[in-house]
Amino acid sequence: MAWLDAFRDKVVVVTGASSGIGRATALAFAAAGARLVLVARRRGQLEEVADAARRAGAQALVVPADVSRREEVRACFRAVRDRFGRADVVVNNAGVLVPGLATELEAADLDTMLRVNLFGALFVMQESVRLMREHGGGSIVNVGSLAGRRGLSPFGGYCASKFALVGLTEAMRTELHGEPIHLALVLPGVVETPMADQIEHDPEFLGLWPSALNMPPSWVVWAVFAAARFHLVEISVPPGAATLEKLAALAPGVADTIVHWAVSTSHWLSGVLGSHRDARGAGE
Repeated sequence: MAWLDAFRDKVVVVTGASSGIGRATALAFAAAGARLVLVARRRGQLEEVADAARRAGAQALVVPADVSRREEVRACFRAVRDRFGRADVVVNNAGVLVPGLATELEAADLDTMLRVNLFGALFVMQESVRLMREHGGGSIVNVGSLAGRRGLSPFGGYCASKFALVGLTEAMRTELHGEPIHLALVLPGVVETPMADQIEHDPEFLGLWPSALNMPPSWVVWAVFAAARFHLVEISVPPGAATLEKLAALAPGVADTIVHWAVSTSHWLSGVLGSHRDARGAGE
């Protein structure tokens, strides 16, 4: 597509690039002709993504880093500066989810999510802004979640971290007003990723959400591309979902009832789809 040509030869940094949304995003930018910086903790998986990007004709720099550690994020952006001199687009995607009921939430689990989903995102944004101010600007796209607009069980801790990310993004966006640095927020629902797979196979939460309704990562990738290319401020995936959550904030009691109904329906639908799969498997 012609509008993807805007990313040719641009330097694109993707955190959480070893799997899921990050991997899909990195390979899509590779196909668009961008020069990639792949960031995650697992070098082996990053090298696999880099090999795939290079086969698509892209340059790819692998930088293993734990975004929850400020010094590692700083070292990452020093590597970006040394290799490419600038960062045109930063996709702030690294995230972690530890499910659990809010009534039983362990402080250590909440700390883990906050360190990656909030502090890690903050460190990446800060280093991105510093580098972009040196070289005429750029775009930062924070991959949040619809869980950052509405609290849902059993993801209270995850929701808390993503709510915080939404507020932090909005605050930083006002600080950057008038500068040539664009800051966007992409809010996906449930996506077909290893994170979602983790929940599906957790016996405590079986039947919580039918996997057949999961979105492919490509839906989020296109939202990231659109946010960076057209300087959109916020995109929910699917479109309009965050708007419904904002409206629900006007009547939280009603929203609670709707959420309870939706969760009950989801359990029922999971059972129906599971029975259908079992019956189909038995007939094969």
